[in-house]
Amino acid sequence: MQPRQDLSHAAIVRRGARSVSPPSGRRGRPRRAHVTEVIEPATAADVAAALRHASEERQSVVIRGAGTKSDWGRTAGHIDVLLDMRRLNRVLAHQHGDLTAVIEAGATLHDVNHTLARHGQWLPLDPPFAEHATIGGILATNDSGPLRHRYGTPRDLVIGIQLATTDGVISKAGGQVVKNVAGYDLSKLVAGSFGSLAAFVSATFKLTPLPAASKTLTLDVPDVASLAQVVRTVMASQIEPIAFEVAATNTTTEAGRPFRTDVGRPSRTEVGRPFRGAVILRFASLPNVVDAQIDQAKALAPLQKCPATIVDGDRERALWREHATRLWDADGAIVRASWLPADIAAALNELERIVEPAMATERERSDLMEREPFDAPLILSPSKDERVAQDRPVRRAAAAGPKASPSIEVIGRAGVGAGLIRIDADEPAQARIIGQLRETAAFGNVVIVRGSAVLKTLVDVWGPQGDRQSLFGSLKQAFDPNGVLNAGRGPL
Repeated sequence: MQPRQDLSHAAIVRRGARSVSPPSGRRGRPRRAHVTEVIEPATAADVAAALRHASEERQSVVIRGAGTKSDWGRTAGHIDVLLDMRRLNRVLAHQHGDLTAVIEAGATLHDVNHTLARHGQWLPLDPPFAEHATIGGILATNDSGPLRHRYGTPRDLVIGIQLATTDGVISKAGGQVVKNVAGYDLSKLVAGSFGSLAAFVSATFKLTPLPAASKTLTLDVPDVASLAQVVRTVMASQIEPIAFEVAATNTTTEAGRPFRTDVGRPSRTEVGRPFRGAVILRFASLPNVVDAQIDQAKALAPLQKCPATIVDGDRERALWREHATRLWDADGAIVRASWLPADIAAALNELERIVEPAMATERERSDLMEREPFDAPLILSPSKDERVAQDRPVRRAAAAGPKASPSIEVIGRAGVGAGLIRIDADEPAQARIIGQLRETAAFGNVVIVRGSAVLKTLVDVWGPQGDRQSLFGSLKQAFDPNGVLNAGRGPL
């Protein structure tokens, strides 16, 4: 640890080449990034000074909290400075009478809500890895979970921010009351910028009272048509869940298809593997209100046909923990996508059309591996060049390991029309599927949130920006003229 004159004595600086990686608990091997210097600022002034110095020296900077999203975005090359924000971890102010709180960027959502709960309030956000994710990282990625249905995204809840920019200036925008003066909202501009414009030092959020009771109703649906009917019925009803989720998954087998959406009969693959789908509704309010809402939901005609389960207490908490992590605990790439809420059947139908050719190719590759092991001779007495040329693709497939039945899984916010799609296939197949998802009208913005380094060389994480590129370039030039922030990983 060495002091630096432009930083406070409390700031920690670690120099010398090192590698850092996301925290454990993820599927697969964490990707490491090589870093020359790690700075742990203790004050807002430290953050501003570190960014100014890096900009003047043309040093690439990555801002990190707990690291739960360190592998999001494009693959980072060498990082000169890693700005570790975890020491800025306080709730600076809690105006419980106004239902607002000012929170430093390095505070974890778990610790923040533990503090707010003393006054019967909470910050209703639930992104993946919520127990570790920091406020700055959640706001920088605008990441959300099932509670988005009722409360919106971080961008919707933030009402004020304090930023440090690359010219060493600490800027404030918004305020500490919900009814701010109308005008240009800088908070919403930088939310979701992935640390490409400035560093969040602190943010002010709208809060909500903790509900007195909570119950979750899970409905098993036999096919995509039934799932879509339930979604449309709930959207048109008077019930008010705080979370409204859909989940659809299927694993193809030989000659199978990921989704069969024939109306009037269960969705099955050619060999009889059933489609698995669910609609999940969470209600939270006063106990009698929650019970009344559950009864109203169960009385809706399409919902009466579906096997239903009601859970609360520890079982409910376990259900939502599993729901939040089920995609991340499995293999495959994960993309964030959007669709029309009332037309989820069309989105799943289009997903089937796109996925089936890739899955057929995957099955053919698996069949080839079973027929011709990688160590079997491919031709008799080949030349060295022939052996290298013919053996390479088979050995490469073998090195990747045998692939089980390819699978597609969708989890999303039914009432919003946004969620995650997990694609378990080899990287070329993943790239083809993602490229076609971006071309179809059934899906909106499609962004890779988890993918291997190989996949990121085959297809861009963010996709084509079109007319937005010039606007993004102007914003980047205004906030970060030397282009040092986020090492090219973000959309800007």
